[in-house]
Amino acid sequence: METAIKDLTIADEKIVSKSAIGNYLKEAFKSVGEITIFGGRFFKELFLPPYEFKAFFIQSYKIGNKSLPLVAITGFIMGLVLTLQARPTLAEFGAESWLPGMVALSLIREIAPVITALISAGKIGSGIGAELGSMKVTEQIDAMEVSAINPFKYLVVTRILATTLMIPLLVFFADGVGMFGAFVGVNIHNHVTLIRFFHQAISKIAFIDIIPATIKSVFFGFFIGLIGCYNGYTADNGTESVGKAANTAVVMASLTIFIIDMLAVQIIDLL
Repeated sequence: METAIKDLTIADEKIVSKSAIGNYLKEAFKSVGEITIFGGRFFKELFLPPYEFKAFFIQSYKIGNKSLPLVAITGFIMGLVLTLQARPTLAEFGAESWLPGMVALSLIREIAPVITALISAGKIGSGIGAELGSMKVTEQIDAMEVSAINPFKYLVVTRILATTLMIPLLVFFADGVGMFGAFVGVNIHNHVTLIRFFHQAISKIAFIDIIPATIKSVFFGFFIGLIGCYNGYTADNGTESVGKAANTAVVMASLTIFIIDMLAVQIIDLL
């Protein structure tokens, strides 16, 4: 009797577990579908007048200029740490002269775009989600609709365009600061002039290294803005939904960044 009860309990737990997984997958696919529809509306509204140029420039300033200090600190640390970590290994093979080129390729191809995008997802994505979520909760979006203003174009289109433009620029900025951090790391143990260091680094870089990273950064910026705006614009009523929108925006954007990066690496490898 006890054995039969245990078997029934185990069977019930398995059913509950399968049901939970099924509900999770259902919600995941539902979210993907809703974000896809939301993105389709963005492209539809993008080409319809009126064009909110002033709001676009304001958002670009907020997203780009106010993110520079954080990106600069992170980029400098990336270049410095990567140099200090790689130097002993290259020194064992007498290949320290390869260090500037190796650091430059690592930063430009992979490290700077991904880390900058993750930082932007945490800072910019959460900020957009919280801002639009609070506007939705306080019914400011409804007030804009009553005032004959298109809130989607004014709030969503401008922010997505701003992130799409500014994230690649922030990545370029992180590349430059990261290279300077690498220069400082090299000069901790050796003495190399700035001109010689950058000559050795740039000589190893080709356009095939820059173009895929730039395209990847554009996609990073687009999806950071899209996911942040979606979670904020569709937030539920209640103050707790603001924090939920910001948290969900960060998690979804970070996961999307890794997926895009994985697909980009596979595509580049096939070329």
